[in-house]
Amino acid sequence: MARILIVDDSPSQLLGIKRIVEKLGHETLSAEDGAAGVEVAKAEKPDLILMDVVMPNLNGFQATRTISKNADTAHIPIIL
Repeated sequence: MARILIVDDSPSQLLGIKRIVEKLGHETLSAEDGAAGVEVAKAEKPDLILMDVVMPNLNGFQATRTISKNADTAHIPIIL
């Protein structure tokens, strides 16, 4: 199955989404803000990223832009 990165600063939202994704048989990775999400995406190269918009450090739009501009991660689909 797919490796999915979940980026959300809300612990309860992160846990809820993680449970749903894992119940569907996928592996999850997580990050608590946009900056951490960019780093995890670069290091782990997930198959899909589920990205919150309103977060500290880098918001979801900024993190998406950064990931999309990197040659190693530009191919990864991101859902905001």
